[in-house]
Amino acid sequence: MENLEGLFEQVPELVVTYGMKILLAIVIFVIGKYLSGLAKKITCKLLLKRKVDETVVSFVGNMAWALVFVFTIVATLGQIGVQTASLVAVIGAAGLAVGLALQGSLSNFASGVLMVLFRPCRVGDYVEAAGIAGTVNEITIFSTKLLTPDNKLIIAPNSAMMDGTIINYSAMDTRRVDLVIGVSYDANLADVRKILTQIVENNQYVLKDPAYTIAVAELADSSVNFVVRPWVKGSDYWPAHFELLEQIKIALDEANIGIPYPQMDLYLKETPAA
Repeated sequence: MENLEGLFEQVPELVVTYGMKILLAIVIFVIGKYLSGLAKKITCKLLLKRKVDETVVSFVGNMAWALVFVFTIVATLGQIGVQTASLVAVIGAAGLAVGLALQGSLSNFASGVLMVLFRPCRVGDYVEAAGIAGTVNEITIFSTKLLTPDNKLIIAPNSAMMDGTIINYSAMDTRRVDLVIGVSYDANLADVRKILTQIVENNQYVLKDPAYTIAVAELADSSVNFVVRPWVKGSDYWPAHFELLEQIKIALDEANIGIPYPQMDLYLKETPAA
């Protein structure tokens, strides 16, 4: 009974002692979480002022957030009474197992670092990689976010992006529009070339330099195929592509030059009845 009474007498003291520790731990966690977001915001702001590439800004900002947040967790556990030195030792001992279990995540992290260092693509570039195509929206520590032309957000692992071929359509200022125009074998090739040349030279998107190419590329089964290859700005690629096709079709129709389509001729042979 005396022991029980002594225990009850210690309850208020224990509540005050450990309650304050828990309360301070909660305060440290809340403040640390706020500071991690603030660290990311300040880091991004400073880098943007120095006109650093947006890809690097996003990546470094996420790293700053992660570092402050990890420090917050350690400080919170230390306030509760957890021996952080022992915790670090346990984490170090378990590092190999954790590394094996998180091979994919570590690979994504390493690939994210390589993407920031070598910059095969940047935020705003239209790329084709890992079997998908879209505009790079953000490069994070572990993944890359792509926005497709039909406004779908695709999140691809960084390792998948770096392990395969990356086609960057925005890396260069200019692009070549490759069109194949088939005309009838009855058409006058000189007239066709003249029409195609006029359309290309008068198009608002086509650049004067580099020079365009118009040539007979193939004598196909049902048509003579011309290649039309003008150069345009990268941002004007699709408007130029669509406009050129429409103008060529209208001009060839006005000149009564046929654009053949695949067809098959069937011959029926009658045999006399037995």
